[in-house]
Amino acid sequence: MPIVSSEGDLARDRVGVMRKAAKKLIHEVVGGEPYEYYPVGRHIVVAPGVCGGRPTFKYTRIDVRHALGLLAAGRTVERVAQGYDLPVAAVREAVALAAKAFDQKSRELGQALTLQA
Repeated sequence: MPIVSSEGDLARDRVGVMRKAAKKLIHEVVGGEPYEYYPVGRHIVVAPGVCGGRPTFKYTRIDVRHALGLLAAGRTVERVAQGYDLPVAAVREAVALAAKAFDQKSRELGQALTLQA
C-alpha cells in the first residue's frame, strides 16, 4: 500500500520542523515594526502569519521554496541570491536544510516500510 502525503501532513511537518528547529519565539523590532520568528537557521526563519507559516528568509517575505524551485530549474546559488538580494550563505543554508529534511523524511519512510513488512 503506497504512503501518500496530504496537505494536512505537510502542515503538520512544518509545525514539527518549527518545533524541532527552535523552541523559543524571538521578538525584535525591525524598521519600527514588531517582528516575531522561530529561527530555523541563521538566515531562515518561520514567522507566524508570514507566508502561511512556511520558512522564509529572515526579515523578508521570500518563501524558501521559491528559491529552491529556481535552483531546481537550473539557476545557480549566486544568481538566486542576487535575484532576491540575499547573501549567498542564505541560499546555501536553504539547500542544506532542504537536504536535511529530505534525509529525515527518507529515514521515516524507510522505517514505516520496514514496519509494514
